[in-house]
Parts: sequence; C-alpha cells; structure tokens
Amino acid sequence: MYETRIRFKGKKTFWKLGVCVWASLSCYWLNAQISYEYTTNKSFYFGSYGRVGVDWSFENGESIGRRLNLSNMGSIGGRLEEQDYLELVPNFVFKPKKGDSTTIHVQMRLSVYATSLTSIGNSSTTSLGGLNFALPEIYAEARNIKGKDLNIWIGSRLYRGPDVHIADHYYFNDHSGQGFGVEYKKSRMAAVFVASVDTTSTLPPYFYLNIETGTLSAALRQRTVVIGEHDIELNQDNRITALGEVHYMGGGDEDNDLTEPGDVGEAVNFPSDYGLVFGARYHRRFRKLREGSFNDLAVRYGSGIANGGDGGISKTWYTFGAPNAEDLNFRGAYSWSVVNQAMLNISNFYSLNGYVIFTKSKGGADSNHIAETYFGKEVFNRKLDLAIGTRNEFYITDYFHILAELHYAQRKDGTNPNASMTKFSIAPVFVPTGARDIWARPHFRFVASFARYNDFAKENLYSPYLLFTGPKRWGYYFGVKAEWWLWK
Repeated sequence: MYETRIRFKGKKTFWKLGVCVWASLSCYWLNAQISYEYTTNKSFYFGSYGRVGVDWSFENGESIGRRLNLSNMGSIGGRLEEQDYLELVPNFVFKPKKGDSTTIHVQMRLSVYATSLTSIGNSSTTSLGGLNFALPEIYAEARNIKGKDLNIWIGSRLYRGPDVHIADHYYFNDHSGQGFGVEYKKSRMAAVFVASVDTTSTLPPYFYLNIETGTLSAALRQRTVVIGEHDIELNQDNRITALGEVHYMGGGDEDNDLTEPGDVGEAVNFPSDYGLVFGARYHRRFRKLREGSFNDLAVRYGSGIANGGDGGISKTWYTFGAPNAEDLNFRGAYSWSVVNQAMLNISNFYSLNGYVIFTKSKGGADSNHIAETYFGKEVFNRKLDLAIGTRNEFYITDYFHILAELHYAQRKDGTNPNASMTKFSIAPVFVPTGARDIWARPHFRFVASFARYNDFAKENLYSPYLLFTGPKRWGYYFGVKAEWWLWK
C-alpha cells in the first residue's frame, strides 16, 4: 500500500507539474506570437517563373534537340527552343507603423539551370556540366514613403523595363545589377557597380595588379554606372521615356609601368575610361483594340565603354569589341540599338505580337574586322544584327490555342558576309486556366520548329544546331514543353 500510495502521489504530482509546464509554455508561446506579429509582418508572397520539358532530334542516332537560332544572338529569332530554367522568388512585406502608407519589400530570386544540355531533372550539382545556382536578386525597397510617391531600393536587382517576350530580349533599359536607386513620381535615378575577376573575358578587365604592398595581387577595378530616366506623359495613350547613362572605370595602379601603349595584349594595368548613353522610348496604347494592345519604339545610342549589347543581351556595360591599341581605351567605340515591338489583341480569337531588333556596334580599335583585345585575345570589332519576328496566337477554344511563329535573323561579324536564318515554328497549346489571353500561363506545348540557313551560315556552322549536325541547309527541332509564371 505504501508503495502504491507513493506511486499514485507521484503520478498526481507529475500530472500537476505537467499542467503547469504546459500552461507556462503556452503563455510563453502566446506572448512570443503576439511579440512576433507586433515587431514584424506576417505578409509573404511567393513568385516563380519556369520552363521544363523534353526535346529531341533524329540526328546522330537521335539526341537532345539543339537551338536553331544564329550563334551570338541568344533567343533573338524565337525562344521556343530554350532549355529548362527555374526561378523561385520569395518576397517579404513589412508594415510600417499605423497610419503610414509606406510599403516595404525584401525580395530574393534564386535561379537554377543546367550548364549542359541535360534536362534539369536529370542533373545535379555533382554532374559534369551540372546544375548551376545564381542569386540575381536580393534587395530591399521602400515604396510610397509616407505617401510622397517616393521609392528607394538597395541591393542586387533585375532592374529593367519592357522586353520582347518571344525573343527573350529586354531592350532599352536593362539596368540589372547591384547598386541602389531613388524614384520620385515619374523620374528614376540609380547607380550600378560592376566588378569581376573573370580573366577569360574580353571585356575591359575589372581588375588590375596591385603592388602597393610589394606583393602582386588582383584588386577589383570598379565600373560605376549612373542612370537617369524620366517619363513624359503626353496623354493617357502616349508616353515618352528619356534615358541617360554615364559609365566610368578607374585606372589601374598608376605607380607601376605595367601598362605600355601599343601593347594591348600584354598590358595589365589599364588607364581610366568612360562612356555615355542616350535614348528615348515612345509607348503608344491602342484603345480601339482589346486591352493590352500597344506599340513601343525605342532608340538608344551608347559610346565608349557603354557600347554594350551582344549575344541577345542589351546591357550597356557589356562592352563590345576591342580597345584602341595605342591608347588602350574605347574612345571611338559606339553602338546603335533600335527596337520596335507591337502587341495587337485583335479579337477574342486572335492576337499578334511582332518585333524588329536592329543593332550596329563598333569597338575602339581601328579595324572593321578582327582586333586584339586584353590578354592577347582576338574579337570582332564591328557587327550588325537584324531580326524580324511575329507570334500569332489563335484561341481555338478557351483551353486550346495554337502558336505560329515566323522569324528572320541575320548577323554580320566584321567584314564577313551575312549569316541568315529563316525559322517557322508551330506549337499546339493546352491552357488549363481557360483564359483567352496571350499572357495566360501555364502553357503545355508541343513545339515543332524548322529553319533554313543561307550559304555562309551553313558552311560556317553558325548555329548550335549546325555545330552538332554539320553543314546543312535545313534544321529542325521537336519538343514537349511547359512554361509558367506566378506573381503576386
């Protein structure tokens, strides 16, 4: 009895103790929750963009399909053959004190892709040419500060405007990079800072050899890009955006004699350099057509080290060409970029998206063909790109659409003849959301593309497809693809 009584009392005491502990923890948890909601914000948004699928050709015993577009033009010429890609975008929203209209965001963006042609699901970080992870965005932004139509942001940001979606080309003002910016009403100013120690690049090197301490070391050489934009609202349907940029890159270590004029291939510490950009974009909305119809015309001129824009990318700080061999700078370099895009939602059964992209660029060297750049590399010092394309989307039913695309692209490197490609693509699409909208996603597509190359493109294997198959007049691509995006 004694033993039993003690055991009973022990259980009762343990039960009481458990109740007290539970109550204490509950109070602590409740206070913690109240404190958490008071000091932070429970708002959270999640976005995503992605594409995934399979593709093939019947060449060389059947293989993964290759992009048909011309080399050095990226997706310009049609993007239906793009490889797998994923973006995950968490966005945290913080609330200010009561009565304050400021909205505060912290956004990150993780991108994942395979560096080889392997499908993203059949690859890993340990695979040869496996998965690559990048963080193109991590920034904080405060918008509408105290109701003043004033925004500020700091961090790494995909800071860019319009794009030709069917060519995956962000034109005119792709200022993506790490920096900070201020926006007030219709004006925007930002500074982006660019630096790298990629010794394989033919761009102006973003490092120099520092011997101030007596020991050679690679010191980062910063490029500063100061950007200004302003929107001029002509009326409800017409808007002009003015653009200006100033690029400056400081010199290397001026106390040593590692830079010798006339020896660009051996020079290590380069003198300072600069570049300027001017541009304007005219946006017109078409009220007589269905919602979302517009035309954009953008013209941009870049000089000096700000003559960038190659490989399908329009960033002005991707300097094109070679420097002047005597002065080791890009003072004579320039680039013209002209883009026109029309989006015409003509009816409930048909939409048309068309574009023209023209780029003419020259480096700082005297040559119109090939010239020597940093570290003895040789690059083309002049190029001309032209691409014209259309996407026709037919809304057969709410859930079944047909995409039909026709693209023509040509590129002239240096004094070479033109390389050209004409491509036709057709893609039956299942749209599970049932929306008759050219932007409706996700898409489930069967893609068939056929391209014809001219003699120069064929003989010089001027396409990822031709590099794989050898010289051919015709190329083809088949794929089953999905594409989606989800934004708050």
